[in-house]
Amino acid sequence: MDLVEVSPNESPPVCRIIDWGRHKYEQRKRLKKQQSHETVLKEVRLRPKTDDNDRQIKINRARKFLEQGHKVQFTMLFRGRERAHPDIAMNIFKAIVEGLTELAKVERAARIDGRRMTMVLTPAKR
Repeated sequence: MDLVEVSPNESPPVCRIIDWGRHKYEQRKRLKKQQSHETVLKEVRLRPKTDDNDRQIKINRARKFLEQGHKVQFTMLFRGRERAHPDIAMNIFKAIVEGLTELAKVERAARIDGRRMTMVLTPAKR
């Protein structure tokens, strides 16, 4: 046990009797917890008929997510006869990747799973 001065500016100064080694250990543990950043998967949903301007707004939102260090999953939802034209969705995804090349790299390429096509981008190392 050690006598530690907690707040020297008070009148009278405040001291505590604590285990100094344990105190330092808890401080390091708290500091590590604050520094750790969990990667979060954010999702941006699109449709093949989404207009160019609306798509650009969603890409800008994904850009903000990537700048914050989050992964972004783009999901293209198909309805009815749209499922017969996956090439349209592939072209849209290629355009998205080209627009975000400086910020992100493709973690999982576009692939179809039932009525949806998904692609995951992760932030590039700076």
